[in-house]
Amino acid sequence: MKMNKITQAISTVALVGMILPAMAEEEPTGWFVGAGGGASFASIAESDITADLFAAGFETTEFSENDRDFGFKLFGGYQFNPNFAVEGGYFDLGSFDYTANTNPDGSLSGALKFSGWNVDLVGMLPLSDRSSLFARIGVHNGRTKASFESSGAVNVQTSEYRSREVDYKIGVGYQYHLSEAVSLRAEVERYRMDDAVGNSSDIDLLSVSAIYRFGARQQSAVETPPAARTRTQTPAPAPPVAATQEYCSALEIQFEIGNENIERANREHMLVLARFLTKYPQTKATIEGHTDNVGNEADNQRLSQQRAQSVANYLVSEHDVAVQRLTAVGYGETRPIADNRTVAGQQANRRINAVIDCAEDVAGLSTLPARTTLAMRLEFDTQDSAVNTKYHRRLENIAKYLQLNPDLIVTLEGHSDNATPATAQEKSQTRAQNVADYLVTHFAVDRSRLNVEGFGATRRDTYNVTASNRQENRRVNIVLGYPE
Repeated sequence: MKMNKITQAISTVALVGMILPAMAEEEPTGWFVGAGGGASFASIAESDITADLFAAGFETTEFSENDRDFGFKLFGGYQFNPNFAVEGGYFDLGSFDYTANTNPDGSLSGALKFSGWNVDLVGMLPLSDRSSLFARIGVHNGRTKASFESSGAVNVQTSEYRSREVDYKIGVGYQYHLSEAVSLRAEVERYRMDDAVGNSSDIDLLSVSAIYRFGARQQSAVETPPAARTRTQTPAPAPPVAATQEYCSALEIQFEIGNENIERANREHMLVLARFLTKYPQTKATIEGHTDNVGNEADNQRLSQQRAQSVANYLVSEHDVAVQRLTAVGYGETRPIADNRTVAGQQANRRINAVIDCAEDVAGLSTLPARTTLAMRLEFDTQDSAVNTKYHRRLENIAKYLQLNPDLIVTLEGHSDNATPATAQEKSQTRAQNVADYLVTHFAVDRSRLNVEGFGATRRDTYNVTASNRQENRRVNIVLGYPE
């Protein structure tokens, strides 16, 4: 009967884990390890102990117990989706003891220690993109070690007791993500254990745990503002008259590794910049190019100049901005805005800043807002091209947005990691095409509104050093925009 209840509870948690993903924010998946510790509380079976003494002809005159200790656990697991994980590990719930004084004069003392191995199913309910509630149900192979001592008239027949048995454990708690890689938990768990006097009793563990997720990008939970730039924009002069308002515009776009080409999403952003420059023909702009610190310093200097010049050339050729109004300057790796020791920091430092003169306009600025752009990432496993169902909700939102905005089109850009050029190109094209087919099949998106492009391994987001880096490069970007 006990095992049937355990099986039913495990099935319930598994069912919840399959139902809840549609309600959840996206969270990290994959392997993780953790460790925790805290206060443990045992239920000492005082009534059973005194009853056994009474049956042997002794009246208990005083009973004292130490039912608290420090417990800890070491664990690892796999997060399948935002709502379901499996964990297993080792636990040590600590040591507890009691002493019973008797009449006739004597005493009985017992010391107990509990530990074991466990496997749990964990169901999670996200409260936000960083926090969630969770519950667990599991089984454990628990070990009870007990030793007994007596004095006076009391005689102990067995001084040592050892047992192992399979029983259940449950728990509830709260989890907070400090970053994509590191999380903290506070939880309470109840372990059902052999109490060495013929019963099963409860031992509770109130613990705080730290978790590390493998393959996650390091990013602080509290975003630290980028370091102040040496130059952000030309200071605005005081308005000459009360009716005059001043407007400044600035552009910041990022580049892929070793690439000076301008991505589609960035071209959308530069349209607003071009409109600003067209509206205010007296203004000038300095295009500043920057890189990360990976590679040769001289090469980075050259690459930053090329990136700045690419933006200037684009504004001239595509938007008819006068060349004499644009100055391209490369700063190489000398002006980082983020920590180059992290992948995210390197990507932030591969950028272009456009520093633009302020303009005066009594009537007010009337340039159109930026056209809708979205570089939504869908990541893939090494040899996989199928669309993961975890992206279903986000793709459904894209489809709904397209229904509300019939003038928008979608470009699906497929990318790969460091496979051979032919394989990478084929795989990237297939991934992008599969996303297009998914939108058509599941959400009836008009295929004529979907453009599919494969770029192979030519547009990396990160360096292909680790498995996590390579997975970031295996992606499809979804870019929304208007027809040219």
